[in-house]
Amino acid sequence: MAKRLGRAHSTLSREVHRNGGRQRYRGTEADLAAVGRRRRPKQGKLVSSPALRAEVEARLQLNWSPKQISAWLKREYSDNPQMQVSPETIYVSLYVQGRGSLRAELTKHLRTQRNYRRAKNEIRRRGPKMLPDPILISQRPAEANDRAVPGHWEGDLLLGTPTTAVGTLVERSTRYVMLFVLGSRPRAQAVREGIAASIVKLPLSLRRSLTWDQGAEMSQHQRFTVETGVAVYFCDPGHPWQRGSNENTNGLLRQYFPKGRTLAHVTQAELDRVADELNGRPRETLGWRTPAEALAELLTQSVSS
Repeated sequence: MAKRLGRAHSTLSREVHRNGGRQRYRGTEADLAAVGRRRRPKQGKLVSSPALRAEVEARLQLNWSPKQISAWLKREYSDNPQMQVSPETIYVSLYVQGRGSLRAELTKHLRTQRNYRRAKNEIRRRGPKMLPDPILISQRPAEANDRAVPGHWEGDLLLGTPTTAVGTLVERSTRYVMLFVLGSRPRAQAVREGIAASIVKLPLSLRRSLTWDQGAEMSQHQRFTVETGVAVYFCDPGHPWQRGSNENTNGLLRQYFPKGRTLAHVTQAELDRVADELNGRPRETLGWRTPAEALAELLTQSVSS
């Protein structure tokens, strides 16, 4: 039959199986069933499954991305396809009118907080800043480049209004985040003291290097190295993507601290809460473990060895 119709035999086998099998198959009934399956629009998966919708909404409220939610559901409900959903289905349910099975206000929990899709903006390059004797990233140890050894950090300032900022640090191997207060008009001394206060809390095995952009706020990098023993390396001028983990993290932080908002009154307790939330999100690059889990494993190994 398949040869005569010019189709694969598996196509015919599936057609017969889905419509009652060899004994019950009837062409007219199968044709009507096919018309029903083709009918559009179909009811979305999040509409037909309240349990799945509740799981998705709960994790959106924890500021998880649709991709993180999809991966978590696939792992948590590996034996139940009805409790799994693609990231695109979540986005469509949030964005597309007439298909929105998720509450519209949940868009504020997306990283961009937009209720529509927009093309990514181009990265704007900054002009070079004068730093005393900077050590460029090309001299950074090879172990930092391949992320095989933990303890190599990337840092930057997350700007609010032009005179306010907070400091951000990201560990390259685990993507673990630390944030520190700077308040209004952050100076080089405040940046140095903020980084040092965060770094010295770590065991020595997690204090190997720091990579920063060529900003004037790091003009006291030599004194920082003397005080902490942590070498500082600088990206090439206009190459912020050379510290990509930190750039990505700053993008995630915009969900909590939108551009143009003053950061002068942000407390360390608030920053610690945000950092804990980011460190508790599963990451694809970590095999869907969280940064907190990845760092805990490293610390356990360090103690046992």
